Amino acid sequence: MKNTLIVLPGPTGVGKTAVAIDLALRLGCEIISCDSRQFYREMRIGTAAPDEEQLALVKHHFIGFLSVRDYYSISLFERDVLAMLPSLFSNCPVAIMTGGSMLYMDAVCRGLDDIPDTDPAVRQKFIDMYHREGIGGLRLALKLLDPEHYARVDLHNPRRVMRALEISESTGKPYSSFLTSLQKER
Repeated sequence: MKNTLIVLPGPTGVGKTAVAIDLALRLGCEIISCDSRQFYREMRIGTAAPDEEQLALVKHHFIGFLSVRDYYSISLFERDVLAMLPSLFSNCPVAIMTGGSMLYMDAVCRGLDDIPDTDPAVRQKFIDMYHREGIGGLRLALKLLDPEHYARVDLHNPRRVMRALEISESTGKPYSSFLTSLQKER
């Protein structure tokens, strides 16, 4: 059998975990969580993360492996999953990836190599700005650097606003230009 990554997407709470576990038990494979909120140990409520019993049935990856204080990005997830797949496939020719973070799934399945990771100093600059000026300061900076993305991003999510600012400042190009080029490729 050829190595196969089965992808089960969908919104929170629709039963993806149960289906993934049932399928993994039948195939003898492991599960990769692709739910960016389940990555964080401190975010157990409202994420529909697998419970201890479910985690004991099948080995899961990327559940509760970070603190909310840790930096993690789509490009890091892509890198980590792609590095892990050969090891998973050496044990079983099938792996399952499930979750509701579609951009993370796309990164693994189609690639997001065009979005660079940023310099920690640039990241720290915007973290400091957030602590000094709050979300309002970040929003204003994004509105000036990338008005197109400003119109689309969740302006209540400081991590998403900071990520767009980091990319824009690090590359000298608006974050939206990377998203536009990715959409054209698909």
